[in-house]
Amino acid sequence: MGKTSFTSVAYENLDDFVYARAVHPVTLKNGISLGGGTLYPEVNFTLPTMLITEETFDEVIRIYREIATGISERANVLGVPGFVAEIELLPPTTFHPEWGIEICKNVVDIIKENEAKNGTPGAVRITPVDIREGRDLEHMWHGRHWDNVLKTFEGSAKAGAEFLAIESVGGKDVHDEGLMYTDIGRVIFSYSSLGCPDMEKLWTEIVKIADANGVVPAGDTACGFANTSMVLADKHFIPEVFAAIDRVVAAVRTLVAVQVGAKGPSKDCGYECVYLKAITGTPIATEGRVAAVAHLSHVGNVAISLSDLWSNESIQHIRLLADWSEVCSFEQLAYDVRLMNEASKRGKETALLLRDLNADSDSPYNATAYILRPDVVLDISKKLVKVEDTYYKRAKAAAALTVEALRDGYESKKLALSEKEIKQLDKVSKAIDALPEDEQAFIADNIQNSKALRREIYDL
Repeated sequence: MGKTSFTSVAYENLDDFVYARAVHPVTLKNGISLGGGTLYPEVNFTLPTMLITEETFDEVIRIYREIATGISERANVLGVPGFVAEIELLPPTTFHPEWGIEICKNVVDIIKENEAKNGTPGAVRITPVDIREGRDLEHMWHGRHWDNVLKTFEGSAKAGAEFLAIESVGGKDVHDEGLMYTDIGRVIFSYSSLGCPDMEKLWTEIVKIADANGVVPAGDTACGFANTSMVLADKHFIPEVFAAIDRVVAAVRTLVAVQVGAKGPSKDCGYECVYLKAITGTPIATEGRVAAVAHLSHVGNVAISLSDLWSNESIQHIRLLADWSEVCSFEQLAYDVRLMNEASKRGKETALLLRDLNADSDSPYNATAYILRPDVVLDISKKLVKVEDTYYKRAKAAAALTVEALRDGYESKKLALSEKEIKQLDKVSKAIDALPEDEQAFIADNIQNSKALRREIYDL
């Protein structure tokens, strides 16, 4: 399978670029159609604080079954059109693929039993944790870390997971270094020279596994990259504008999954995936206000503007006053989805009004929120696909286009930025302009100067 080069966007008209509508919907046998006109909830959950060992594994399974049962029962009560349950596996359950596969099987069994008995369509997304990091990592593309990730995918697909996804980490070590120094060149290197080639290798294998088992290769996310930037900016450790630029550059990396065969929905924590939807027409999962259980942000409303699958990010299984935490989170998602779908039923004009109200309520106050606006996303995307399709050139262009968009937003008074942020924007802009045209010179410079890079694990 080759790599698809996207040289045009999937949406020419902004009025067609809206939540619950994708050019290439993903439809399951049970009728769930992501991007087909209905917005669905995706509930994400994890264990309470506990050790996962052979001795505790029976309790682990009991908890996951309890979680799946509670969500399914609430889905029936609320009359949702369908839902997706995402299992983000924890490190021990990917280091031991048989554990992750058994968890997946039990959650699938509960959800499918409920569907058969009560008629509420449900699906499972499995997201093995990317364990390819740490000093004991032999190599990114062979050895026990690589093998265990792929075994978990294959076993989970056979166990009934409809969607395969991951938060991959290729290049994250160098990206972290780039954030420490707010070095946009180092960030671009981490994506274009490390992350993109890793995505190409990893997702080629995931697509093979999905195709062999008749399931959907869904998508990836820059969670460990641009989300880290976003959280650091929220805490005022790095500039707000830097995090926004990082987010759009991340789209070049996350896009690679689709280029080699991923179909969507993308991963919820990949806020940059709005650019994937614009460019490829694949459905996307997003998270916003309901994700406050996992992390704070400035994009609680704008994130739903283009969503096809609305998620809570992740929540620990703990008892709250009303019910278990994941059941409460699911209910919040269900009501959001109900409102958005009601707007769609009233016609395109109402749906677009709700899309824009969600976008406009966030975008004036934060740089990342601004570059997630549907109009800004589509404008940047149309310019980005005209750039020659090499990872470096597109990553560099993504950074420059985001600077341009942020300046335009500030000058038109659509985006409020402090004087300090404007100075930082100028600083990053000059750094982007100073990057070499020659990619090999750029790579050589970064290889020489990066202290975090382990060349041997990337074959550099």
